[in-house]
Amino acid sequence: MIRGGAVRRSPADIAAMRRAGRVVAEMHERIRDALRPGITTAALDRIGRDVLERRGATSNFLGYGHPPFPGVICASPNEVLVHGIPGPRVLDEGDIVSIDCGAVVDGWHGDAAFTAGVGEISPEAVRLIETAEASLRAGIAELHAGRRLGDLGHAVQRVIESAGFSVVREYVGHGIGRAMHERPDVPNYGSPGKGLKIEVGNVFAVEPMLNAATPETMLLADAWTVVTADGALCAHAEHTIATGDDGPEILTSSSFR
Repeated sequence: MIRGGAVRRSPADIAAMRRAGRVVAEMHERIRDALRPGITTAALDRIGRDVLERRGATSNFLGYGHPPFPGVICASPNEVLVHGIPGPRVLDEGDIVSIDCGAVVDGWHGDAAFTAGVGEISPEAVRLIETAEASLRAGIAELHAGRRLGDLGHAVQRVIESAGFSVVREYVGHGIGRAMHERPDVPNYGSPGKGLKIEVGNVFAVEPMLNAATPETMLLADAWTVVTADGALCAHAEHTIATGDDGPEILTSSSFR
């Protein structure tokens, strides 16, 4: 059922989405465990493929779009904001990297991302990652029936800008369900009390994206990789969340395992 631009999922639908979310959470855990200086982003992608295969899931990233995306994860180091293509790039001590993973189980999608350090990282990089996570938590806290997407966006924006970082506006979160990207867009900025009214059964992928300096980005010639225009660090955090009678439920959290 479509209402106000967002699909309302039944309890059975959301139960099915938890299964996809668990696979994404396991991909995150395995990849986090493997992060160390010297590993390539291609090796991290192989870990993601192994989890998908063992869990009987398929990838919603592999083959997506035009040109078809070649990985099951997006691996985005340092100045790469989103959609980094896994390959021979070696991660070094002091790098940070955003890992975005997705999975499909029985036709239902899960999608989540995190940013982590490789070895010891700078205090500024730590603060950037912590702000990404805090802004995601602030956005999730607004996912109660009767609130509006403007409340969510405002909460995310407030955390990021209060820390002195900038909100990327060209890329936003989204609805999710039978497809990875569904209506509506879920911006990381907004005004309280404005925008789509949130209802029980809505499921959103909330994904703050923030730059350490200016908010501008550039798309590289491979048609996928998005980098900061000034070459500064950036971070990305994401969960798939259902709005229930008692508030938000994170479907891609490892606590469900």
